[in-house]
Amino acid sequence: MEQDWLAEQFEAHRARLRAVAYRMLGSVTDADDAVQESWLRLSRSKTREMENLAGWLTTIVARVCLNMLRARRSRREEPLAVHVPEPIISPGDRLDPEHEALLADSVGLALFTVLETLAPAERLAFVLHDMFALPFEEIAPIVGRSPVAARQLASRARRHVRGVPTIPDNDLAKQREVVAAFLSAARNGDFDALLEVLAPDVVLRADRGPIPPAASRVIRGARAIAENAMTFSKLGGFARTALVNGAAGIVGFDKQGRLFSVMGFTVVLGKIVGIDILADPARLRKLDVSLIKD
Repeated sequence: MEQDWLAEQFEAHRARLRAVAYRMLGSVTDADDAVQESWLRLSRSKTREMENLAGWLTTIVARVCLNMLRARRSRREEPLAVHVPEPIISPGDRLDPEHEALLADSVGLALFTVLETLAPAERLAFVLHDMFALPFEEIAPIVGRSPVAARQLASRARRHVRGVPTIPDNDLAKQREVVAAFLSAARNGDFDALLEVLAPDVVLRADRGPIPPAASRVIRGARAIAENAMTFSKLGGFARTALVNGAAGIVGFDKQGRLFSVMGFTVVLGKIVGIDILADPARLRKLDVSLIKD
């Protein structure tokens, strides 16, 4: 049957479509919605006549994501000071195969946080060209620009991304060692030990949600961040190390065992150069951390 053939073809491309959508939207839930919409469009199309189904599906999911990004931005009366995307959390010793497919060729939560600052068309051009090798001739119709203009969009995005450290050390064991040292120093209130693991120009971005607006902020510099981290020792609850978007991170819980925060770290040359914290209660409730608490 035609519908069975369509479903089989779509499933063959689903993992790649989810990866495209996640990089575009920074949310697994939204990515799944975009992929589902692409399936609905596929089921209404004359696919037997298509020469490049993979390219067609990528174009469709990209257009859906672009519309979602534009709608998301139009709903915000004021731009958010900090917006950390929905992280993918795995136990510290392994990456779930499904998560691995989503994060293949990705570089941790820091890159996704930077992508959140891009204009929708810039983000699309950068993601499709730099991450998925689509030519600008195919990107141009999606954003309604010429290939030259699409190239310029990606170039602007690339300059912005290059201005922020987003690529952690390849040695995951070393990452975990540095993050564990940070956690231990924070728990013990050891200011000097915190300075030892923080790069002088480290940047912390904390997203606590839109209410109150002042709660989300950016802190720069090792001393300022170490002073902030000292408050960890005064908080109740507990923390677990984990993989946050494939890199070493920390998941924090309150005294009742409820998820309190997710921290992603960028470790370069043995020093923490970036910390991205999601502490928005509404979005944290959507995350599954059952494997981390056990």
